[in-house]
Amino acid sequence: MQESRRVLVVEDEPVINQTVSDRLTAEGYEVVRAWDGPGAVAADAEHEPDLVVLDVMLPGYDGHEVCRRIQARRPVPVLMLTARDDESDVLVGLGVGADDYLTKPFRMRELVARVAVLLRRVERAAELAERRPAELGGLRVDAAARRVWLSAGTGWEEVRLTPTEFDLLLCLAAEPGTVVSRDRLMAEVWGWPGASATRAVDSQVKGLRAKVGADRIRTVHGVGYAFEVTA
Repeated sequence: MQESRRVLVVEDEPVINQTVSDRLTAEGYEVVRAWDGPGAVAADAEHEPDLVVLDVMLPGYDGHEVCRRIQARRPVPVLMLTARDDESDVLVGLGVGADDYLTKPFRMRELVARVAVLLRRVERAAELAERRPAELGGLRVDAAARRVWLSAGTGWEEVRLTPTEFDLLLCLAAEPGTVVSRDRLMAEVWGWPGASATRAVDSQVKGLRAKVGADRIRTVHGVGYAFEVTA
């Protein structure tokens, strides 16, 4: 029997917090709860959940700051909940390490589906456990450990990627020089076949470029992106 996944639910509205927690518990997840920013960071450190459902508007400090602090300590999938369907808010969330977002009000069925998709990435990491680290032109990728290093002089310097950034890098680096369409990236990285969310893809690529080098990811306008092996 597969071990139950642990989900941290961070929401200051008691009714929403309870409703989301009850539904995830009914789906078989182990649920930990928090109601403000400091409590969320503390709960993540104590319980190390497999996924965080995180509201943007929180007392103490907001969800974006919570996400920054959590991702600085360890990579973990984060599903953001936002009250505003504003593109800039969504891009800020993705920029600080969130993997997905839902706009309130949302259907509980959709939240459960998004949680399941994000957690499947964790399962994929186990499937890659037999792969050895690969070096691609000054970039070293360990798929099993989900770690990345850049060549730095006489040694290697580790780069901290979010779960989505790592999966995006794996997808692109699997076929160096080959253009991967945004639609394919949405299907393989986000698990949303047929979805149209080019802003989400572009935002994550921007963040990945800032960490591994802009010259490693080539833009093919109107199509998608390609991973380039640099000298």
